[in-house]
Amino acid sequence: MAVREPPVEQGGRRSRAMPTSRRDVSGWIVFASVVLIVAGFMRVFDAIWAFRYNGTLPDNLQDAIFGRSLTTYGWIYVIAAIVLIGAGLLVLRGSQGARWIGVVAGGLGALAAMPWMPYYPVWSLVYIAIGVLVVYALVAHGGRDEMP
Repeated sequence: MAVREPPVEQGGRRSRAMPTSRRDVSGWIVFASVVLIVAGFMRVFDAIWAFRYNGTLPDNLQDAIFGRSLTTYGWIYVIAAIVLIGAGLLVLRGSQGARWIGVVAGGLGALAAMPWMPYYPVWSLVYIAIGVLVVYALVAHGGRDEMP
């Protein structure tokens, strides 16, 4: 929370003192940042699994978007992890670019849970709700501070 001094009288007009260098961060922004960072670490675990898996691959992996090599998917997970963890940390520092990366990640996370709805309905709804809350937090509470 930023420390603000009370208004000061200057020449008959009231003016506000400049806020300190600490940025006022809301609980919603902290929530969104934590979710993005946790999602990034989950991608790290996915990458470790993809690099170390030695079992048989599913037949339908041959028609997958990024080919049939799990190593390719491992590198994609590593890149996604770096982006998510970086965005989560930068959102706490007030980065607008990271904020929009988080909005996209939250929206894609919510959309990605929908195909799992018939198999895991409760988990899918929780995952969708978390994605929607991340988007809400970053859109409604992540904007630039208004100047007086």
